[in-house]
Amino acid sequence: MDPELKKFCLDLMASAGDVCVACVDEDGLPQIRVMFNLRNRASFPALVPFFEKHEDDFLVTLATNTSSPKVRQLRARPEIAVLYSDNPKFHSLMVSGRAEFVDDIGIKKALWQNGWEIFYPGGPSDPDYTVVRLRPVKAKGWRGDNPYSFSLPAGR
Repeated sequence: MDPELKKFCLDLMASAGDVCVACVDEDGLPQIRVMFNLRNRASFPALVPFFEKHEDDFLVTLATNTSSPKVRQLRARPEIAVLYSDNPKFHSLMVSGRAEFVDDIGIKKALWQNGWEIFYPGGPSDPDYTVVRLRPVKAKGWRGDNPYSFSLPAGR
């Protein structure tokens, strides 16, 4: 991969505000939601070391409620896409692949943020706290007026 493009994509992942997450519902229709971008360095500075270990696999990690429709949808059809964007500059990165569910309490604790008790009163071990991971296999986007795309090795 072109090192300049890789840096551009990783920088966008680290600076984009919330992300748009797409999955497929029970009727086969796309559903898009806005979620926290846990890779955003300004919003989640404590997670920077966690994601620096994943620059080669472009790891996406999401936290959500186990009881949410998106979790049911991803369990039934794990295909997922996540969009990072900087609209004023017309920059974007969409990554896609298959969602995985993380049960490792160590990872759940590493991702835990103060204030999330409002969503998950039981803390990192709350049964309604789910971590979803994506190791993308495809990526594409726009860098100003230039489109780009690349593949990533599966399973990395």
